[in-house]
Amino acid sequence: MKTYLKILSTGICVPEKILTNQDLEKMVDTSDEWIVTRTGVRERRISDKGVSTSDLGAAAARMALKNAGMTAEELDLIMVATASGDHLFPSTACIIQEKLGAKRATAFDISAACSGFLYCLTVAHSLLNIGAFRNALIIGAETLSKITDYKDRSTCVLFGDGAGAMLVTLGKGKKGIFASHLGSDGSLSCLLNLPAGGSRMPATVETVEQDLHYIKMNGNGLFKVAVRAMEEAAVKTLEKVKITSEDIDLLIPHQANIRIITSLRKRLDIEEEKVYVNIERYGNTSAASIPIAYHEARLQGRIDENSIVLMVAFGGGITWGGVLVKG
Repeated sequence: MKTYLKILSTGICVPEKILTNQDLEKMVDTSDEWIVTRTGVRERRISDKGVSTSDLGAAAARMALKNAGMTAEELDLIMVATASGDHLFPSTACIIQEKLGAKRATAFDISAACSGFLYCLTVAHSLLNIGAFRNALIIGAETLSKITDYKDRSTCVLFGDGAGAMLVTLGKGKKGIFASHLGSDGSLSCLLNLPAGGSRMPATVETVEQDLHYIKMNGNGLFKVAVRAMEEAAVKTLEKVKITSEDIDLLIPHQANIRIITSLRKRLDIEEEKVYVNIERYGNTSAASIPIAYHEARLQGRIDENSIVLMVAFGGGITWGGVLVKG
């Protein structure tokens, strides 16, 4: 019998503090009109000092557990997608495991930047399908404000903080749909990266003085790659189950840039009302982008148990991915 990834519940956590475009006008040479026109972002959430990625991730996880009527002790697997984890090691997943009290769960991170949540879903489906685990908690969590240079107007207008969680198990039945496509191209890693802090460029006085511990991005180069990569992810995911974009009830793209989302929608020939967009309120929250959007779409009644939902993303690496789920 065909198996698919059954979504039991979702949860999110976004900081209360809001950084508006008007706030940024006082910090860098920019304007609300410039930001909205080029990115679609009007505001983003910023975590307080002392609040870490695991704090947001654990809060989103608690909401998902509550919504499913489950306890942390019932979890077999915790996977966290993040580009701004608490530490290089241990994994943010292990820290969240401790915060939840999920003593039975295997926990680890996946590093695929903004595509990370879809990588996690794909890996979770494989692990559950072979019987290794039963219930999995998938989290996308970021505190990108901690690694954003607020003197660099090309990046500081984009990024925000947040977390989204999804509880999944293995479902069986003829109507279940699950398909995915993942990809990467390491030759393009220079387009979006965090230069210092790892083994290639350990922290020194010079790396701090040169602001190398902040996100660096080649926006023009990334735009062309992003649209092409997400289109490939969408098309190849749909091909695996022999359906077309006309069969999709909702497209949830990574919320990176409204122009990228619009270009992707046009390439896939999907009506605007079938695309979920919340970038104006949160900005780019990297790995947390898709689970936050999915949670909101569910609450708004745009997703039910029969909805065919396509999620697509691209991120640093360069990585990209598509995941198709039903309900």
